Amino acid sequence: MTDTVPRVDRAGDAVPASAPVDLGDIPVVRTRHWFRWAIAAIVVFVVAQFVWSLVTNENYEWDYFAQYFFSDPVLQGLGLTLVYTAVSATIGFLLGTVLALARLAKSPLLNAAAWGFIWFFRSVPLVVQLVVWYNLGYLYPTLGLGTPFTTDFWIVEFPTVQLISAFAAGVLGLSLHQAAYSAEIIRGGLLSVDQGQLEAAAALGIPPRRRLSRIVLPQAMRSIIPNATNEVIGLVKGTSVLFVIAIPELFYAVQVIYNRNSRVIPLLLVAVVWYTIITTVLSILQYYIERHYARGAVRVLPPTPLQKARHWIAVQWARLGDDAPAPRPLPGADAPPVSTRATPGGES
Repeated sequence: MTDTVPRVDRAGDAVPASAPVDLGDIPVVRTRHWFRWAIAAIVVFVVAQFVWSLVTNENYEWDYFAQYFFSDPVLQGLGLTLVYTAVSATIGFLLGTVLALARLAKSPLLNAAAWGFIWFFRSVPLVVQLVVWYNLGYLYPTLGLGTPFTTDFWIVEFPTVQLISAFAAGVLGLSLHQAAYSAEIIRGGLLSVDQGQLEAAAALGIPPRRRLSRIVLPQAMRSIIPNATNEVIGLVKGTSVLFVIAIPELFYAVQVIYNRNSRVIPLLLVAVVWYTIITTVLSILQYYIERHYARGAVRVLPPTPLQKARHWIAVQWARLGDDAPAPRPLPGADAPPVSTRATPGGES
């Protein structure tokens, strides 16, 4: 005979062996992740220590931070940073798209020219490009249109110093530098699309231009958007290099102020917070753009943070009483949320 352990219910009373098993009486033992909790405790301690130092360390000089955060020079520098970012990103990605298509073209000349452009502008540091564009007048005092292979500009002629100002030098440097990296990002996204779809579209007689705009690009955007957003965020921070050609963007404006009053740390914190705000906004836009282009790849879109928050509030509201409306299930949820209302039999 084998010894059997008598079954007992939650009250401790013996239960006959032939009685049906109530799964609700089986105790659930959760897995204890001690290592995970230890790492989380260390992280919480480090963050709390840092926040405590922010509050107690007087060297941060938060009063000067508040004084200059919305000052006119800082806001003007912030505006120039956003302008350079928007203009350079637009030109860079448009030119990068052309370069990517040239790299995928069957023409050896177009392929070689695009490869050479990408190779050169990825090889030269951005700060060097900016300085060269700003001092282009030393190489070519005049620019214009005229007889080829001569300096006879009989159609139109401009002094290079007037044609390429500091603003134009900054836009040229940032745009061409961005185009070289954008071209490879876009080319990689286009190559990620299944070639069988292109062959099927060509067999159906769809024109190449429509194949690109309606079939290839919508699918390639899922691969392009994350890397493209990283490039735009890098471009925002890359505008800080414009101080070498005396353009009063955000970092340059902060430098001018702390060189006058010697409040280095609070003024640098002003730039750090503004750059962080811009990056956060771009990250949020990236999330929603990725979600938009994921419609053709997933059956049900995952809930947004706003939808999660509204669902959580609805669940908490439903727990307040039986008269509260039942929360709707989140889109993409595997199962509807468990209701907290009491059943007619008296069990919850």
